[in-house]
Amino acid sequence: MLTKLTPERHDLIWGSRDTEPWFPNPDGLRTAEVWYPSGDLLIKFLFTTDHLSVQVHPNDEQALRAGKTRGKTEMWQILRAEPGARIALGLNRTLSKDELRAAALDGSIVELLNWIPVTAGQTFFTPANTIHAIGGGIALCEIQQLSDITYRLYDWGRGRELHLDKGLDVSKLESGGEGPTTLPVRCPYFLTDELRVAVHAELDSEDFTLVVLDGSGDIAGHSFAPGDAFQNAAASARLAIDSEAASFLIVRAASAS
Repeated sequence: MLTKLTPERHDLIWGSRDTEPWFPNPDGLRTAEVWYPSGDLLIKFLFTTDHLSVQVHPNDEQALRAGKTRGKTEMWQILRAEPGARIALGLNRTLSKDELRAAALDGSIVELLNWIPVTAGQTFFTPANTIHAIGGGIALCEIQQLSDITYRLYDWGRGRELHLDKGLDVSKLESGGEGPTTLPVRCPYFLTDELRVAVHAELDSEDFTLVVLDGSGDIAGHSFAPGDAFQNAAASARLAIDSEAASFLIVRAASAS
C-alpha cells in the first residue's frame, strides 16, 4: 500500500525562502528543513542561506550510553548549489582532543575542516563520529537515522549552546579524506539509490520510501511533484509510475534492504 507522507516544515536561523520547486512558497516564508519521518529513518530537505553549526553525531553505542535510542548516520544528495557553496566532512589533519577543544573555542576549527565545493547531483555519506558542516546557498535531501542527537562544536558566534565535552568524546580525530561518493549508498541503516523514469516504469511492491527530486506525474493513482515523499508497504501488486521525465531517491531501511 502506498501512502503519501505529510511534510513537516521547520525554520531555523540559517533557513531560506528559496524552497522551490520542491516546496512552493507563495508567502515567502523562511524554511530551513522539511521532514518526512519514515519508520526508523528521517528524510529531510534542507535549504541554507548560512552555515549550519560545526557538529558531530554519536554512533548507536555512544547514543545508548547517553540515554538515546540510536545514533545518527546520514547522507546528503545535493539538489542545488550556488557558486562557491561548500560542505565540510572530517578534518584536514589529525588532531588531539585538546587541540580540537582549543580550536572549537577560538574558532580556528573552521580552518581545520575538510571543505569540499559542491554542485548539484553530488552525493555525500556522513557516518556517525564525522565532524561536519553544511554551508550556505545549498538545497539538499538528507537521509538519516531517526535521531535528534547533535553535538555542536562551533556555531559561528551565534551564542547557541555548545556541547564540547560530549562532542569531543565521539569525534573522529584522524584526518578525513571524505569526498563525493556515488549512488547507491549502502550502510547498516539504509540503502539509498536513484530511480529515473521516462514515460513509464513499474516497481516491485516492497517496503521503501520514494522521494521525488524532479518531475511530476502519477504513481499508483497518486499525483506527484518535486518534494513529495511516499511510503510503500509491500503488497502483491506492482506499482506503476507514469511521467514524461522524473527522478527519485528510493530508500530502503536496513531491515528491508
